[in-house]
Amino acid sequence: MNETTAATRPPEPDFATITTEELLVYRAAENRFRASEAARAFLGEPHAGAAIDWREIALPDRAVPVRVYRPAPTGGDDGAARTDLPLVVHVHGGGFVGTATQCDWTNSHLAARLPALVVSVEHRLLAPDSPLANAADDGWDVLQHVVRHAARWGVDPARVAVFGESCGALISALTAIRAREAGLRLLAQVLVNPAVDMTEAMFDHPSITRYAYHPSRALPLLRYVRRLAVPPGADAAALSPLHAGDLSGLAPALVVVPTQDALADHGRRYAERLSQAGNPVRLTEYPEAKHAFLTLPGVEPQAEAAQAEILAFLRTALAK
Repeated sequence: MNETTAATRPPEPDFATITTEELLVYRAAENRFRASEAARAFLGEPHAGAAIDWREIALPDRAVPVRVYRPAPTGGDDGAARTDLPLVVHVHGGGFVGTATQCDWTNSHLAARLPALVVSVEHRLLAPDSPLANAADDGWDVLQHVVRHAARWGVDPARVAVFGESCGALISALTAIRAREAGLRLLAQVLVNPAVDMTEAMFDHPSITRYAYHPSRALPLLRYVRRLAVPPGADAAALSPLHAGDLSGLAPALVVVPTQDALADHGRRYAERLSQAGNPVRLTEYPEAKHAFLTLPGVEPQAEAAQAEILAFLRTALAK
């Protein structure tokens, strides 16, 4: 996948009336911007101590692009030859738009400073012909593949965590549940401004009412996400970790909630449910922070503090 050096950000469309053709045009333009040098002013510069490249994971029925962050070799250390790195499987936010490149700042810092191998999943984005179940499968299948081929990737399969933001946090939460069911032990899950309720009740949370149109037009966007994510006849509860019947035995969780976010109560309620099920949970709220603040260090002053908290949490969880 090629990154552009210059791009113009497209205007936000009307999500109540957008057509499939308009979605595809908007998505392409927005993702070009997010992968451009111009976006670095908002998204932050990658850590110089991390090597970043694109790879493709060949699965039996499809190929999934992943953006890989690895500690850069220093001195006589050949970072590429290491076989003992912890693994963090990351899923970017955005739902129907987004790219792993938008998370270079945080993921490169994790790779360099933990240190760890961070594999960010360029999952299938939501569209009329690509519901949330597809993106959830991409997150889970990438995790399984890398763990199964741990030696090839240079990771320790006993030290694995998942990490996601917004819709990516939803995919990561579903992945943590699937890992428990499959007997794959995770040491941590990090869920940042998670959307964890795709049922019709997802709009009933007080934070969605409070922040429906300020500081951004969140409600029309979330309605559109749900329309794409859950086709008619699909079991929305099966795609909603908040409504899972059994949340016991899951990996210790860090749930990061920006308070000026329509999805704030999704994160709060999910942290409660995880705790009630007996899982170790840390819920941290960042006052005045907005949705996607972690990916916007150039304009969101609390992004660095959140990144530092995530780094410390994962360093403890993934320690030998």
